[in-house]
Amino acid sequence: MKWFLKELSEYKNKPLSVSEDMNLSDDIMSRYSKYVISADDDIHVDANVFSENGDAIVTARVTGKIVVPSSRSLTPVELPLDFSINEVYVETNLRLKEREDEGEIAFLVDDEGEIDFDKSVADNIILQIPMHILSPEEIETGKMPEGNDWEVISEDDFAEQEANDKKVDPRLAKLKDFFNDSDN
Repeated sequence: MKWFLKELSEYKNKPLSVSEDMNLSDDIMSRYSKYVISADDDIHVDANVFSENGDAIVTARVTGKIVVPSSRSLTPVELPLDFSINEVYVETNLRLKEREDEGEIAFLVDDEGEIDFDKSVADNIILQIPMHILSPEEIETGKMPEGNDWEVISEDDFAEQEANDKKVDPRLAKLKDFFNDSDN
C-alpha cells in the first residue's frame, strides 16, 4: 500500500477505506531475518486513511501470523498477529514539529510525498514480537535446554544452588578462622 499525500487530500470528509492481503514475507525476511523465521504470505490489513490539515491520518488493523524463534531454545514458534496501527504522516518539518508539540508522534513523508505503508506494517509486525516467547511444549513441560556438560537453569534454581554453595559444614566452620589466628 502506497499513497501520495497530495492524493489523500481529497479524503477530508470521508476516509479512504482499504482492505487488502499483503505479501510482506520478502520485505520482513530481508530486513528482519534475525528475528523472524518465516512470515505469512497473507498479512491482512484493514485501513482507513483521511486528510486533516494537509496531514494523512492512518488507522489500520493487521492480522496474520509469523514464525519466530523461541527465546529459550530457538525452536520455531508460531505467533498470531492481531493489532492496530495509528499513524500520522506530515509533509514538512514544521508540521512535524507542530504535531510533536501537541504530544503526537508523526512521520515525515519522503521527498516525493509518498507514504509507503507496507514498510510501516512490516516494522509494526516486528514490534509485536515479545521479548520472551516459548513454544507450547516449553510452556507445558517447563523443560530447559541442555547439552553435553551444560544446562540452562531457571533463576530460582540458580538462587537455590547459590544458597546451597554458600552453606558451610558446621564442623568445618571453625577452620575459616584458623589462618587468621596463626598470623598473630
